[in-house]
Amino acid sequence: MLVRSLPFLALCGLISLSCSDPEPEPRSFRFDEETRVIVHPDGRVALELRGEEMLVTAPDRGPIARTFTTRIEATTGIPAFRRGEEETQEMPPFGIPELSQEGELSIPYALESGPSGTLRIRVERETLRYSFALAEGNEANSIAMPFACPDASGGFYGFGEQYNGTNQRGEAFDLIVGEQGISRTGGVGRGLTGDAHTTYFPMPYWLDPRGFGVLFHTDRRTLVDLCTTDEDIAWIEVESGAPLEWTVFTGPTPLDVVEQLSAVVGRPAPLPDWAFGLWVAAQGGRDAVLAEADALEAADIDASALWVQDWTGIRMNLGGGFGVEYRWEADDELYPELPQMVADLRERGYRFLAYANPFIATELENHFPEMAANGLLIQNSDGEPYEFFAPNGTSSHADLTNEAARDYVRDALVSMINTYGFDGWMHDFAEWTPFDAVLSDGSDAHAFRNRYPEFWQQLAREAMEIARPDGDFVYFARSGWTGVQGAAQLHWAGDQQADFTVEDGLPTVVPALLNMGISGQPHVTHDIAGFSGGPSTKELFLRWTELGAFTPVMRTHEGDDKLENWSWERDEETTAHFRRFARVHDALSPLFRRLADEAQESSAPILRHLLFHYPEDQEACAVSDQFLIGDELLVAPVTAAGATSRSVYLPEGTWFDVWTGEELQGPMRVDREAPIGQPPVFSRDMDRTDLRAIE
Repeated sequence: MLVRSLPFLALCGLISLSCSDPEPEPRSFRFDEETRVIVHPDGRVALELRGEEMLVTAPDRGPIARTFTTRIEATTGIPAFRRGEEETQEMPPFGIPELSQEGELSIPYALESGPSGTLRIRVERETLRYSFALAEGNEANSIAMPFACPDASGGFYGFGEQYNGTNQRGEAFDLIVGEQGISRTGGVGRGLTGDAHTTYFPMPYWLDPRGFGVLFHTDRRTLVDLCTTDEDIAWIEVESGAPLEWTVFTGPTPLDVVEQLSAVVGRPAPLPDWAFGLWVAAQGGRDAVLAEADALEAADIDASALWVQDWTGIRMNLGGGFGVEYRWEADDELYPELPQMVADLRERGYRFLAYANPFIATELENHFPEMAANGLLIQNSDGEPYEFFAPNGTSSHADLTNEAARDYVRDALVSMINTYGFDGWMHDFAEWTPFDAVLSDGSDAHAFRNRYPEFWQQLAREAMEIARPDGDFVYFARSGWTGVQGAAQLHWAGDQQADFTVEDGLPTVVPALLNMGISGQPHVTHDIAGFSGGPSTKELFLRWTELGAFTPVMRTHEGDDKLENWSWERDEETTAHFRRFARVHDALSPLFRRLADEAQESSAPILRHLLFHYPEDQEACAVSDQFLIGDELLVAPVTAAGATSRSVYLPEGTWFDVWTGEELQGPMRVDREAPIGQPPVFSRDMDRTDLRAIE
């Protein structure tokens, strides 16, 4: 058991004080005019920014080193981990902190017996770099760092793509690349049913609205306990015995933090102008896709792109529903003369988007035999191609640590553009790499599971830049980890259930989009109206369309149950609603274009959490079901079944109701009527009569 006075006693002994002397003063180490580190007598290591202590380690607590065995009970879609034989040793602060001539601060931690280590802090440009390393000869399977939980002015926002909300204080969860969960409420099957925090795109990073961010540098599974087990401590644990390293981005504003983050993780490729038009999903073969284009024109609905996921062929999903064949070559029976079809649609004003994923289907003659024969696939422990359970039954993966495998995949993607004329595609999956795969370069498969999305999406970027060096392309990705931002061009929010459930339906979309923006991905989209489950209802389609109109890329998906799901042409009312909101989206396209251009320099989100512009407003920071477009429009979508009104928080300023022209003065919370066709939308400082006039 730790004794509260242990750090003080250690300091007394080391600096020859008697313990009856007054408690020593905090030791302060200044890095610049606004940044210093304060080491308190109770062991707290506090980062002071702009005169306020912000990131602070917990008093009288130190890093914890753990040793254990691990059993992975599910290895593909959603992994499950079990520890055994666990031993824990905590290292309290012990000794005198020292600042080297090079400006690195060292703080020793130790037990009388067992592990010891050192926390080091140094400045790197606009950031501080922290590292905690065990002393030579000490080993551990994980290291955990305790931070003091902030007061109500602080928080934990981001962690990649999270669906449950935005401030994760009070939550405990793992960060590991996987499926989000095909339903989070059970009933699908082990390894596929998710929970509140299973996600395609996790990231060991958070933003605090007081104006700083924290990024842990690791590719290993990371566990966060954010004031849950102990309401005063946020634990960050990385399953690695390597030094625990993290960067603190010092702001001073939340937008500055994201810009500083983007300098580390990268920024996405720019979007072409046509990306801000309407994209309509179409599938079922050549005739069905051409009929979709005809129907759009007959309904006077302008679309910039048709995206066709089943160009490779139709496959029935496990458990029912329509899927696609896993290959990078066309089904010539379903889509005869596909290059000419794509060219003809281009003449009519439609870009053609397709589909690709990294699974190498074992039952098809495409890819698997050749890649297996040439050693281009991940291997099992016997040195054979690794065949694992996948959504199509059995697949493998290209070994993307192998340069020849990367060349093969890149060439296939380039061929999709050059052979068929595609303008881009959904760049799906990349979350299923097995933990026991053997990789050609000897990489740790546990870490490479989290890296695989970056490799997969980087190949798409390289292929696009080879075939379309003018930047006239789009690819939209699902998976991610730290660093994917510089590889992926656009992320969509994943496979929501086609319903209103708060666990996995429409209500999860806004938090997911906001958290991705906080985490450095400014380009975001989502499926209108969900993918899994279904059939979707008319009300769901109408409400999801409203949300789609106010997001940068407005894009439909026919979903898993495509024959029964509601769609834009199902009745006259739906068609009129869809046409009107497609026109609203088109009217907003110059704003989306401008914000996307700004994001190329800063990664500032196009869709923004209110904290970006109102960080000192605690009620604004608590909102996770409405968003800002830049700083000009505030959108509060209706995401509850049967709702015809909702509560909206308006932060400080003058706001005009887009649909009525009514002027309101924030800050205030207001209940607004919100019939279908009038989701609450407010314009800052000006009345948007142009949007109100759209029919």
